[in-house]
Amino acid sequence: MDFNAKLALIAGLLSLTFMLNMPFGYFRGKTKRYSFKWFLYIHIPIPFIFFARSMSHLDIRYIPLFVFAAIIGQVWGGKLEI
Repeated sequence: MDFNAKLALIAGLLSLTFMLNMPFGYFRGKTKRYSFKWFLYIHIPIPFIFFARSMSHLDIRYIPLFVFAAIIGQVWGGKLEI
């Protein structure tokens, strides 16, 4: 895989991670802190992100980027006012 294709794949998966976590961050922001639902809203997107990263055959060294994108998606989703 050439550099541009790999960069596009990483950017796409990072944006998927961010967008997947935004609605869960919104729901998390509306629930009581440290409740069971709060815990679920943080952890439900993780298997989907893991599956997408595994299917793309990306190295393990990109995991911190995905964690950062997930955290930013959760935080921004929690700040949404709809």
